[in-house]
Amino acid sequence: MSDSSDFLQNPEVLKHYSLLQDLGVFRHMDIIKRETRDWEGLLSSASDIFRQTSTDRLLETAVRCISEKFLPSFLVFMWRAHPGRETLVLKGYRNFSACDIPLDIETLAPFEDFFRRYPAPISFELFEYQLGNPEVSKSMGRLAPEIVVPVIGPSGLYGLILIGQKVLDTQYSPQELGFLDRLMSFVSIALQNHLHYEHSVRDPKTGLFNHGFFIVRLNEELARCQRSDRVFSIIVMDVDKFKNFNDVYGHLAGDRVLEAIAEVLRTSMRDGDILSRFGGEEFTVLLPETGRAHAWRIAERLRVAISNMHVEWEKPLPRVTISLGVSVSTCDTEVSADTMIQWADNALYQSKNRGRNCTTLWRGGLLFKSQRYSEPDSPSECAD
Repeated sequence: MSDSSDFLQNPEVLKHYSLLQDLGVFRHMDIIKRETRDWEGLLSSASDIFRQTSTDRLLETAVRCISEKFLPSFLVFMWRAHPGRETLVLKGYRNFSACDIPLDIETLAPFEDFFRRYPAPISFELFEYQLGNPEVSKSMGRLAPEIVVPVIGPSGLYGLILIGQKVLDTQYSPQELGFLDRLMSFVSIALQNHLHYEHSVRDPKTGLFNHGFFIVRLNEELARCQRSDRVFSIIVMDVDKFKNFNDVYGHLAGDRVLEAIAEVLRTSMRDGDILSRFGGEEFTVLLPETGRAHAWRIAERLRVAISNMHVEWEKPLPRVTISLGVSVSTCDTEVSADTMIQWADNALYQSKNRGRNCTTLWRGGLLFKSQRYSEPDSPSECAD
């Protein structure tokens, strides 16, 4: 039989129709068809979720899939964005749209042990009872979620998903809870995959890209430069006298300085620029489609921003300064990633030798000097 209509048109079925109906065969067929549609919908939703290439789009797709099935009063996704750091990213949704949802949770640490023992979605009422720590769960309790879904990975608890009560009905049906359980399992796995990728390309201390990712992007930019003659630049920077911070104020103070620098870099750069921690107290920046004059101005902007920043610490810390070196691609000559970095590194050491807290452009040349000093907004400190 090709489908249920063929089955129903079979003469033998028609002959015994009343008996089959009394036995519940047709009702059972309807249940199977409905479950098949549900599974097909679930697989389609899972496929959509796994196709997304960013965390934001993944979450938006999950919200759409849930809302097409039923409308929860809210959804909250929270996850640890960087390995080794407790800072959480929170995303809230109401009525299909992102929104701010007040939730006073700064770390997942209080929930680690619980979800290591119970690594599955759980009703908030049962979660609150079994956790047995009202101080920890009271912030969630103010939202009154219906379900808590853990995002579990090899490194432990990566995040939590809170699902609010239904808008139109008093409670979720067993079928809806089953759908939520399965769909959130897919969302959890997809979110884990995104977080694993982010963790694999990020420096755990600063949250910037690691050197391996920087090299991959640098090689991609070199290949693009050779194909299309598009210029790009890189900046290598080093914290001046960083050893003094560790020796005088302790290694935790040194770590705080690195974190503060990373934050300034993040807020000072353009979308598409690649910030990375080279290692130790050294950082690198890849600037696509950026020539020497623009690259030098960007480097100077970073230098000034970092020299003006204030690092919170238990004892007053001395002013933080950096020295920078800039190298620019030459699309008419094939160069390697190592050569580009070496050029910028050589320029960096020239900055160090010239007294620190300045920028040097590798092989800047007289033409660049005349262009730079003719610009009215050129910073006064630094030469190349």
